Amino acid sequence: MTETKKPFLEVGARVLRREAEAVKILSESLDDSFNEAAELILRATGRVIVSGMGKSGHIGRKIAATLASTGTPAHFVHPAEASHGDLGMLAKGDVALVLSNSGETPELADIVAYTRRFQIPLIGVAGRADSTLIRESDVALLLPKAEEACDKGIVPTTSTTMTLALGDALAIALMEHRDFTPAHFRVFHPGGKLGAQLSKVRDLMHKDVPVVASGTQMADALLAISQKGFGVVGVTDEANTLQGIITDGDLRRHMDGLLDCSADDVMTRAPLTIEPDAMAEEALALMNERKITCLFVVDPDGDGQPEGILHIHDCLRAGVA
Repeated sequence: MTETKKPFLEVGARVLRREAEAVKILSESLDDSFNEAAELILRATGRVIVSGMGKSGHIGRKIAATLASTGTPAHFVHPAEASHGDLGMLAKGDVALVLSNSGETPELADIVAYTRRFQIPLIGVAGRADSTLIRESDVALLLPKAEEACDKGIVPTTSTTMTLALGDALAIALMEHRDFTPAHFRVFHPGGKLGAQLSKVRDLMHKDVPVVASGTQMADALLAISQKGFGVVGVTDEANTLQGIITDGDLRRHMDGLLDCSADDVMTRAPLTIEPDAMAEEALALMNERKITCLFVVDPDGDGQPEGILHIHDCLRAGVA
C-alpha cells in the first residue's frame, strides 16, 4: 500500500512549530552559565574564536559575524584547517566558542586540546551533558532536549536553530551591555540597505553651501540659486551665521517687485536646520513631514555657520527610505 504523502504546507507548519517550541524551551533553560559565558567574553583582551564542524560550522560562521558586527571582535576558524596550521589563530587573551550538538565531533579534538594546553578559555555549546566538549569546557552551554523537525529525527534542524538563537542571545546581551548604538553598528556595516539607513547627515551632505550675504540684492541671490542647483540659497550675516533661506515659495510670495528687494526682504527667517551627526533617516523623515526638499546643516555646538546642505535626492540615491 502506497504511503500518502503529507501536503507541503502541513509539513512546513509542523517544522516551524517544532523549532519555535525548541527556542522557547531554550529560553526557559538559560541559567548562570549564560552569565558566565558573557562575562568571560567581556573580560577577554583578544577575540572570540568560533569553531564548529558541518552544520554547526555554518551556524558558527553566522555567530562570529553577528558578534563582530555588534562590538565583540570575533572570527571563525574551521576545525579541520585548525589542525593544519590555523591553530595559530588562537592566542592568549582569546576566548574559544566551540559548537557541536553531540559534543563528540572528532575534528574538534585538536582545537579543544589546544585551548587546554595554552589556557585559552573555552565555552562549549552541545546537546549532551556527558559529552567530551561539555566536560572540557570552562563554561558549558547545554542545549535542552528537543526533537528535530524531521520525523526521522536525523536532520540537524531544531538543534542548529537553538544554537543560532543562543549565539544571537549572547551577541545581543554583550551588545546592550556595551551600550552599542546604531552609529557604532554602521562603522562595521557601511554597505547595503542597512548601511544606508544608518548613514549620518554629514556622510551625504554637500559642503559647497549656496549662501549670499545679508543685504545682497535679489538679482544676485537668484543667480546664486541657479548656479548651485539646489533651488534654495541661505542668507548669512557678517559672522557667516545662517539668518534665513530663500526658497521657490519665497520667490512666488514676493514676485511683484522682486528685483527691487534684498535677500533680507524675501528670506524665511530662523529656517529649519539639522545637525551633521543626525541620522540621514531622520533628515528624510523631517523633509517629508515639512514637505521640503532641502535642509541646511548647522552644528549646534558651533556659531551657527552652515556646514553643508542636504537634498532629499541625496537620501534617496543613497538608499535611505
